[in-house]
Amino acid sequence: MNQSSLEQLTPAVSRRPLCVDLDGTLVKSDTLMDSLLVLLRSRPLDALQFPLWLLRGKAAVKAEVGARVSLDVRHLPYNRSVVEFLEVERGEGRKLYLATGADQQLAERVAAHLGLFEGVLASDGKTNLTAGNKLEGLRKTFGDEGYDYIGNAGPDLPLLQHAGTAMIANPAPALRARLHSRGVTVEREFEDRASPAKALLKAIRLHQWAKNILIFVPMLLAHVLRASAFADAAIAFVSFSLCASATYIANDLLDIESDRRHPRKRTRPFAAGDLSVLTGVLTSAALLGSSIAIAATLLPRGFLLWLFLYLVGTLSYSLVLKRAVLVDVIVLSGLYTVRMLAGAAATNVDISPWLAAFSVFLFLSLAMVKRFSELQNARARGQAIANGRGYLLGDIEQLRSFGTSSAYAAVVVFSFYIGEHVSGLYRHSTRLWLITPLMIFWLSRVWLLASRGELDEDPVIFAVTDRISLLTGAAVAAIAALAAL
Repeated sequence: MNQSSLEQLTPAVSRRPLCVDLDGTLVKSDTLMDSLLVLLRSRPLDALQFPLWLLRGKAAVKAEVGARVSLDVRHLPYNRSVVEFLEVERGEGRKLYLATGADQQLAERVAAHLGLFEGVLASDGKTNLTAGNKLEGLRKTFGDEGYDYIGNAGPDLPLLQHAGTAMIANPAPALRARLHSRGVTVEREFEDRASPAKALLKAIRLHQWAKNILIFVPMLLAHVLRASAFADAAIAFVSFSLCASATYIANDLLDIESDRRHPRKRTRPFAAGDLSVLTGVLTSAALLGSSIAIAATLLPRGFLLWLFLYLVGTLSYSLVLKRAVLVDVIVLSGLYTVRMLAGAAATNVDISPWLAAFSVFLFLSLAMVKRFSELQNARARGQAIANGRGYLLGDIEQLRSFGTSSAYAAVVVFSFYIGEHVSGLYRHSTRLWLITPLMIFWLSRVWLLASRGELDEDPVIFAVTDRISLLTGAAVAAIAALAAL
């Protein structure tokens, strides 16, 4: 905050106590929604009591959730511009107060972490300190002295109307208009958020749709090149991708607190507070509904069954199985195979047992290298493992052994396949042997880069963005075409 901006406030204003809202203002997210997500993840049976708590009022809900969940206040997505302003004001001797509708215990932990506030006014389990209740509380506390206030949404409107100086942070779209209609002058605005459109695109993870190209594989390998088959595969690709994006958002919501502790994942839109939990829930539901509608109306019933299996498997992975050592990588590899089975069902193509066996070993290796890279990168940064997966740094060499063995098992299966079972599909099937050294090269390179700590933790995304991987894939396609001619 530059000096000229600070001088905009008169000395009389500077002497008034400054009250700061928590949710959406000091912190970019809603701490109650964050707490509910953590409760759903860690204590799902307790979360079933939510309707009973709600009957006693919102303040009771906050107290009950707060008694069961302790948010990590160190990694909340604080509004940096607000915090910087408060640090300057505190340094000049101004008294700051955290005035929030959040539960008292959580508010006090936030205040203790920041070390900026003279006092805390918060909900106490009986009174929900928002809107009119908060205004009454501030009037009782400060009397004729008055107060200045920083808020962000509709419930802050009466506080901003009666404040000596009104300030807003990441304001809700309608707040500015409502303040203007009431003749309230906003002295300062604090912006610290990404573009909602860009944040939503990031949450959907369009780049992850590349994995769903596997839907086309059974049709291509069976040499079914009809236009209708391509159209069905394309529709299946869209349906599967929408479903995948819905599950990515659900996973990000459930992992919101652990993501905030991760050096890379903390920038994800929900962890960073750039998108609200409600936006995530509604977007995920809309994507999933669209996916199911497309599958149910345009594709064979068999595809819909595989889509539901993928949905159940992904949600089970996000909720429980990702924390089960070795089970997690088996499930991950299985989800890749499900994509191919779904593609076979969409195009009415029988999938080869050899292709199924090859995919199991190949994708198990890629799932292993994903976990290996997480451990290797954490070790290189000198960080402790805090992702809850159950793996230890000491497991690195064993994971390397599992993963490389599985990779070369995939090569062996491919070799048996082209040696005995492709003569009916390829005029020059012996040319397919040229693919074998390319496979060995690519898989060995992936593991070598992972060992050096140079591999992104998602090997599939690495494969579709790495120039050498793309050239290797083009060479494989060219060899397959030459073998078919």
